[in-house]
Amino acid sequence: MKIFVKKEMVFDEKPTNNCHASTVLPLENGEVIAAWFGGIREGSDDVDIWVSVRSNGLWSNPQRISNADDVPHWNPVLFKRMDGTVCLFFKVGKKIPEWKTYYSLSEDSGRTWSKPAPLVPDDDGDGRGPVKNKCLRLSDGRILAPASSEMNMRWSAFVDMSFDDGRTWEKQMYIPKAYHHGERVHVIQPTLWEHEPGKVSMLMRSNSGRAYRSDSEDYGKTWCRAYRTNVLNNNSGLDLVRLDSGILVLVSNPVEENWGSRAPLTIMASDDNGKTWEEIYVLEKRSDEEDEFSYPAIEAIESTAFITYTWQREKIAFWKIEVTQ
Repeated sequence: MKIFVKKEMVFDEKPTNNCHASTVLPLENGEVIAAWFGGIREGSDDVDIWVSVRSNGLWSNPQRISNADDVPHWNPVLFKRMDGTVCLFFKVGKKIPEWKTYYSLSEDSGRTWSKPAPLVPDDDGDGRGPVKNKCLRLSDGRILAPASSEMNMRWSAFVDMSFDDGRTWEKQMYIPKAYHHGERVHVIQPTLWEHEPGKVSMLMRSNSGRAYRSDSEDYGKTWCRAYRTNVLNNNSGLDLVRLDSGILVLVSNPVEENWGSRAPLTIMASDDNGKTWEEIYVLEKRSDEEDEFSYPAIEAIESTAFITYTWQREKIAFWKIEVTQ
């Protein structure tokens, strides 16, 4: 397997003191949109969503998107509809169990955005829509949003399903609970891929030192009990994408300790639908310092992968990677 990599920062001058949880969307015209949340610190009332567009090799000045000036914003997720409209989903709320999901639309590839609106009527704060990672358009056209709930201190993953290109959503079943050594395993923040028509899998962050997986045979309507994989997970976000070649490319912190270090950050690849993984590149190494390279997002066009992630809570790093066999 061969790769070609290029790294840059989305911005040099920080628009805010702290930033985290980026999302990335490459466009067919060569432009790339990135978004993240930023403010004094995570969870502070001044935290809003920020967006930048990469055009002709340069990133635009970050612009702020806000639904309210006195409530923290969280976890943006970018998605492109079939008509080219770009959707930006994000959470709003003082605490995670209080999150409501909002969205904003752009008709000009991320340069201007509509006023944010609620994603679902009467949102009960139970994790509707994508919680961190990108939505997946399946072979039959339906959209799956990788979702999770953190209500009542219990983590559970599920998918939201849309049959109208992300305009309305139907909440699906929670992934059946997993146990390890008699203890319940808590899972959140799935990342999705379809390997055959109707056959969908997800990999999830967990509190058990490994990423957990679940599979669906019916386009994401029902799922098997979550099961343990050999992918190390430090109870932090991960993301993957399936290239046109069928290769899975995973970006994560391969650290086994629960709430362990968020470094190093690596790329792993699988050519057997996630049964085995090979480390192919180290994006950020671990040092003796309190490093944080975390919450990666990855999207792809053909064999080219586009990655963003949190760099020391100060900046958003961007990589463009060509992966060939």
